[in-house]
This record gives sequence, structure tokens and C-alpha cells, in this order.
Amino acid sequence: MNRLSSILAVGMLVATVAACGGSTGGLGSVPTAAPIPSDEPGGQDLTPGPFDPASPSVTPSEAPGETPSNRPSAAPGGSAAPTPTPAPAGTTIVRAYFVLGGDPGTIGLVPVLREVPKTSAVARAAVNALLAGPTAAESGDRTMSSAIPDGTDLRGITIKNGIATVDLSTEFDSGGGSTSMQFRLAQVVYTLTQFSTVKSVTFQIEGHTVTVFGGEGIVLDEPQARTDYYDQLPSMFVDRPAYGAAIGNPGRVAGNANVFEATFRVTLIDAGGQTLVDQQVMATCGTGCRGTFDVSLQYTVSKGQWGTLRAYNLSAKDGTPEDIRDYPVWLTPAS
Repeated sequence: MNRLSSILAVGMLVATVAACGGSTGGLGSVPTAAPIPSDEPGGQDLTPGPFDPASPSVTPSEAPGETPSNRPSAAPGGSAAPTPTPAPAGTTIVRAYFVLGGDPGTIGLVPVLREVPKTSAVARAAVNALLAGPTAAESGDRTMSSAIPDGTDLRGITIKNGIATVDLSTEFDSGGGSTSMQFRLAQVVYTLTQFSTVKSVTFQIEGHTVTVFGGEGIVLDEPQARTDYYDQLPSMFVDRPAYGAAIGNPGRVAGNANVFEATFRVTLIDAGGQTLVDQQVMATCGTGCRGTFDVSLQYTVSKGQWGTLRAYNLSAKDGTPEDIRDYPVWLTPAS
């Protein structure tokens, strides 16, 4: 059974983090912004803090203001969560896209940040970070996984006229059904199209261009773009901030959604489970189409701490929260 099969079997969203070490200095300081390649759209992400899974509940919270099931706990020994450390000099932050489990409507791609040695070959570095898979902390209880088979290697990558041609080893097209195949393609496409120089992706296996992928016969007769993999996104896809990253204050929340009447809500919850802000968000399109959103959340905390960003929808039937998706984020006092 591959890693994606394991995560889909979980069937419940569990996203647990806890700080496990960190910098010297006070808890109230804001993490230093890490450099992002100039060809990455959407501005900077802040350096993620270290985190490990705590003892999770397998049932997500049902109310938007309720203490989230993945609420970050204190560091081992009972001390408060430390301030995330800034990225060392000579490194670059890139994104890799994995699969976050949950109920129907919440399962889908999720971005995480990876710190890699500074390089001009940022696309290659991002793909290699993707092939390395989720960390042990991220994949605790199989919450986050990768559909890409173990042993897949990057043989080469070129970028020309907005198209990235990525050559992967034969392991990439082995094993798994159609769901796994679609997710692994989506992971590569989203990871590469984080860069403004890449609009779409052509796949090769062992140097041969793929037009029909795997035993499921997925047709790849043209370069693949993000829009080809909307079905591999949750109903509310948060692309910024990344999972486990610092959100800033005010915090930018951006992505796309396909929800009833294009509206849903985002909530910030502090380390004690208190709701800091609960805001309605409107996408540019909804009810059968996927529209973009980009909002700013202003909040108040007395010191830096792990918190939760929650995206959720209100049921058209009775107004109860549904499609709840939680993300650990580092909260900081306003500057």
C-alpha cells in the first residue's frame, strides 16, 4: 500500500504540531523573513518554526471557535513554544506540495516550506525536496503524505518558454490507482509552477516524454498546468501561508476555493484555543467554479506562539460548519 492509500484510509483530518526547540531570545520576537527566489509569485513566506507532533485527536473540531484538534502544544517538558529561527545565510526557502488527509472536501494538496542550500537551480531543489517526502513530524499518524512512490529520482529538468520538462525515474509511474496517479502528477505540477518562469509541466520517464501515464491511461498529450488538477485540491485551498509557517501580522491568507456562493470563513485561533479573528472571505467565483481569494487578517497576541488557521464553510442547509481544514501557523504580535 502506498503512502497516499494510507492517508486516505485515515478519513479524518488531523494536523498536529508542537514546538521542539528553537532560538534564544524572547518569545515575542517576530521571525525574520527568509529570502524567496525572485521568480516565485506572491511574495515572501516567513521561516517556519520547528515542530513535532503531539498526541492528536483523530476527530476534528466541529465549531469554528472550538479548540482545534491540531492545536499546537507546549514544547516537551512543558515550556512554551520557542520563536522560530530565521533561515541561515546561504539558504533559500522553496515550496513542496504534499497531500493532507481529511474528510471529503478537505483532502487535497498542501504547501510546506523547505530550506535548501542557496542555488540558482531552485526548480531542481524544489523537486528534490518534494521527492524527499514529508518529515516525520508532518506525517504523524499519516496525516500528511506523498503519492509519489519511494525511490523516485529526478534525472533532469529544463525550463523553456514557460514549460518545465521534468525527467523522473521509472518508479514515478509504478504502483497505485488513478487517485494516486493524479495526486503525484499534481504534486509535481504545483511544486514547479510556484515559480513565475514555469506555467506548465511536461513529464518524462527515463528520458522519454509521457503522453499516456501509468496503467490507468491518464492522457498527458499537452503540458500540464495547475488548472488541470483542481480536483486534487480541497474545496478551500490555502496556498499562503504554507502549512507550519509564520503568518505575519497582519497575516495574508491567499488561495482559491470552490464553495457555495463563493463565500466561506477563515479563523485564527491562539495557543490557548481562543478565537482571535473570524472573517468571511469571498472568492472571485463559486458554486461550481474555482475562484481566487486574498485577504488580510489583523489579530492581537501578547507574544509569539503556535496557533491555528482554520478555513471552513457554512452548510447551505443549516449553517453548521463543514469542510473544516486546520493549518498550524506561527502567530506574532503586531509590529
